[in-house]
This record gives sequence, C-alpha cells and structure tokens, in this order.
Amino acid sequence: MTRLGHWIGKHLVLALGALVLLYMYIPNFIVALMSFNDASASRNLYSFQSFTWDNWLNPCEPLGMCESLRVSISIGLIATLVATVLGTLAAFALVRHRFEGRSTMNLLVFLPMATPEIVMGSSLLALFVAAGMGGRLGFGTILIAHILFCLSFVVVTVRSRLSGLDSNLEKAAMDLYANEWQTFWRVTFPLVFPGILAAALLSFSLSFDDFIITNLNSGQTVTFPMFVWGAAQRGVPMQVNVIGTVMFLAALAIVIIGEVGASRRRKLLASR
Repeated sequence: MTRLGHWIGKHLVLALGALVLLYMYIPNFIVALMSFNDASASRNLYSFQSFTWDNWLNPCEPLGMCESLRVSISIGLIATLVATVLGTLAAFALVRHRFEGRSTMNLLVFLPMATPEIVMGSSLLALFVAAGMGGRLGFGTILIAHILFCLSFVVVTVRSRLSGLDSNLEKAAMDLYANEWQTFWRVTFPLVFPGILAAALLSFSLSFDDFIITNLNSGQTVTFPMFVWGAAQRGVPMQVNVIGTVMFLAALAIVIIGEVGASRRRKLLASR
C-alpha cells in the first residue's frame, strides 16, 4: 500500500505539472495554428477556415506591419543593451558596496516595478512635455521610457544572482595570485553571467511587449503592439500570428540552447 501510494503521489505531481504546462502553452498553440489559417475573407472571425502557407510566404503583406516590427526590435535591442549595462553596474554597487542611502536606493529600485504602467507612462509624458520634447515624441522618447522601466528588472535580477554568489570563490582565486581584474573576468563574471543573460532576455520581452507606456510617448511612431491594436479595430491579419509564432520559437530555442550548454558544462565538470 505504501509503495502504491508513493507511486501515485510521484506520478500525480508529474501529471499535474504537465497539465499546468499544457494549460500555459495553449495560447501559443492556438497562435501557431492560426498562422496557417486562410481567413482573408473574414478576418473579423477568429476561427480556422482552411489551411494555407500564404501567411508564412507573405508575412509582410499587411502594410506597415514589418516596419512596426523593425521599430519594436530596434528599440528592444537598444533598450536591453543600455538597461543591462547600467542595471548590472547598479546591482554590483548595491551588493558589493556600503554607502549612505543604500537602503533607500534598494527601495527606489522596486518602485518602477510596482507603479502601474498608466501612471509611469503619463508621468514620462509630462516629463517630456516639460522638457520641451512634446512635439518630438517618437523613437527617442520610446527608447528612453523603455530603458527606464527595464532598469529595475535588470537590477533586481542581477542583484539576486550576486547575493547568492559565494565570495570564497573570489578569495580562492586571489589566493592563487589572480589580481582583481582576472578574478572578475575568470570567476565573478562567468558565475553572474546567467543572471545578466536572464535580465537581458526579460528586458527585451518587456520592451517588445509594452503597449501602454509606448502608446503615451510614441508620437507618430508605431511599434508592433500598437500596430496589432490598431489592426484589431478592423480585424487582426493572420500574419500577426506568424510573427508571434516566430518569436515564441526563438525564445524556446534560446532556452533549449542554454539548457544544453549548461548540461554539457555540468558533465564536463563531473568528468574531471
């Protein structure tokens, strides 16, 4: 009876976990299915009409969609790069140094994450108008806004990685006559890199997906979420699902590659 209960408990948890994952990925499966939907005649009805490859062969057919995608990717990459660099430096300062106002800084880091997007977006718009940029809203103001709200997520993510880092590893490297620069690049940075990479991926996702803050500070610039929102007033073109599927597969590929690399490193260390 005990063995039966153990077997049921073990497989029940596995089954429940699989069901939760399946439930989470149902929207992604629907998006992938709809990317093959031939619904050009009735785009207001989000139901599968017939199978077609046309959406994948002509992803830029809706006028302006690929341009909006280019804008979103450009903003996302630049905002991710700047926010990751600045946020990583800020995380090192908050974890490794003691200075006056450190506790206040730790509190202020969380405020952009806790602030509703409509409040942050309207506040940034008021700031841009007060700075005389009200007539120049566009790519630049969107980029500034995205860097600002991505910074908090980078600092929190990298800081959590640094907090769990064993300082004895760095001390051991210095005992072996490594200087501070060598210790950082050969010991500290490789250990912190997974947290930095996670922060960068999170930043890009948040930037690419943002609508409310972007809409308030975009001027005449149209990002991909704004294009989808505008197209939804007339009926969402099926090519939008193609872009969504490609982005999902790209994210999945990054995760799989990262896991395979980590697994190979663990096996290599275990074999030594």
